[in-house]
Amino acid sequence: MQPNHLLRSVLAGYRDGTITLDDAVREIEGLRIEAVGELARLDLGRAVRCGIPEVVLAEGKDAVQLAGIAKKGVELSGKSIISRLSPEQYEALKSLGEKEGYSHIYHEKARMAVLTSGSRTPPGNGVVAIITAGTSDIPVAEEARVIAGEMGCQVRTAYDVGAAGIHRLFPALRDCLDAHVFIVAAGREGTLPAVVAGLVDRPVIGVPVSTGYGYMGKGEAALASMLQSCSVIAVVNIDAGFIAGAFAARIANMVAEQ
Repeated sequence: MQPNHLLRSVLAGYRDGTITLDDAVREIEGLRIEAVGELARLDLGRAVRCGIPEVVLAEGKDAVQLAGIAKKGVELSGKSIISRLSPEQYEALKSLGEKEGYSHIYHEKARMAVLTSGSRTPPGNGVVAIITAGTSDIPVAEEARVIAGEMGCQVRTAYDVGAAGIHRLFPALRDCLDAHVFIVAAGREGTLPAVVAGLVDRPVIGVPVSTGYGYMGKGEAALASMLQSCSVIAVVNIDAGFIAGAFAARIANMVAEQ
């Protein structure tokens, strides 16, 4: 087997005195991969390496497989975060949690579950605001909210404040002005992220949502609109709540650390 060149570099640095023991431990932990039989390889060093925890995508996995992966994650790191769950899959995770004595929280709208063997992640100083244009956008926004919270951020939410009733936006923004970054989820014509970005002096992440119908429905018009925004925004893929939440949390946490 070929040696891991990153690991060799870390060990050489510690040997030569260019990095401390604690630095070497952190670097090695960031390379950690744990196999779950032939099913999966958990990237348990992701949080150390990238600042984003390992999240298991439930889609395409049967309930038994998913429970086995989740159990391994909790055993090795104290926590498993699972996304895009079906109700049947959650029942398997709930049974696992009850059997093993794990704390288990099901975020039904977000279709996410978190299993832990210890204490919850305490909120830090990073602040993320999440805004939706309509109530149909809330499930995607909730996926962003859950992962941002699991990454230690305080999360402010303001739902159903879209451009069709733009007067709803201004009181919602007042409650979110301490945020380091805004996530704005919108379907149909996807106007709201550009509007918000024209009103706040913080980064805005637009999330097109697969609401809408007919020509360029299912989020396509919203995605095109956000990509053509005159306001300066970043845009993730359709329904990519996890990506938006994790990216926003990284920004907020980095700002809060300064």
